[in-house]
Amino acid sequence: MIARLFLAAGATLLAGAGLAQDAPREPALPPVVSPLPPPPDRAPRATVVLADYRYDDLLWENDRTAHRIYAHALEKAEPPSGSGIDSWGKNVVWPYADRQLRTGDQHAYHGEGLDFYNVGTTRGAGGLGIWHDNKLWTSRNYRSYRILQNGPKIVDFEVDYAPWPVDVARKVWETRRFTLPLGTHFTRMVSTLRSDRPGPLIVGVGIGKRTTGDGGELTMDRARGLLAWWGPDDPHHGRMMIGLRVDPKMIVEIRQDADNYLVLLKVQPGKPFVYYSGSGWNLGQDRVGDRASWDRLVAAEPVDFTASN
Repeated sequence: MIARLFLAAGATLLAGAGLAQDAPREPALPPVVSPLPPPPDRAPRATVVLADYRYDDLLWENDRTAHRIYAHALEKAEPPSGSGIDSWGKNVVWPYADRQLRTGDQHAYHGEGLDFYNVGTTRGAGGLGIWHDNKLWTSRNYRSYRILQNGPKIVDFEVDYAPWPVDVARKVWETRRFTLPLGTHFTRMVSTLRSDRPGPLIVGVGIGKRTTGDGGELTMDRARGLLAWWGPDDPHHGRMMIGLRVDPKMIVEIRQDADNYLVLLKVQPGKPFVYYSGSGWNLGQDRVGDRASWDRLVAAEPVDFTASN
């Protein structure tokens, strides 16, 4: 059954067979503050870039979506920061995130996209943590990385997260592989968690609640392992949208904490598991214009939860 959560003030939880409908309208792009330097070419490309000029942020994108995660160097420079996944809006098919970040003004619109998604210490667009004693215990920023393939049709890389405490019960550490081909809004994640103590882990994969302001609407379909968030409309920036696909056989519960909507999965330490995290911008080049369209796009994403890749 599909559940649709309306997150504005006075909201209620509804369930039914159909997906929500929004009144369609044609939003306008923000005014250009100053144009970015031109790209080397305008061909669609999947790419990953280490921003060594900005605390080793890792940027990855394709023709439809763009993301960022933060490195250990940022922890002292801009506390607090965390291991949530940042998502950027883009409205061009060629790479832009590196040129955008180099302006030092990535939150402004320079003609190709912008970063107005405030991940903070939330899970953002598909970060994870360990659910224990009614609390999500999360890692700090990534410590090391390995680029396995850098375009043009697919980007593939791994990062390591140093051990972090889960209360006083145990310590956990993670290696995660990120794979993003052209033509999709979704990055395939393969996470391998290890622990200093035996026994299963309950992993919470999350979507930040207030990353683009208050409000938004969440569709949940446990049978298909689907969460689709349709963010609030910002008159200056538009809407961000986030989607998660997980293996429904692993789901323990779908719930929330103060900062995130969470799908809880039962995971064995040392055994890789797969999930998909996607995002879009309603002002992007494919103009996903209403919530029902995003719900359908998330539901239609081809998924393969086989961990070997």
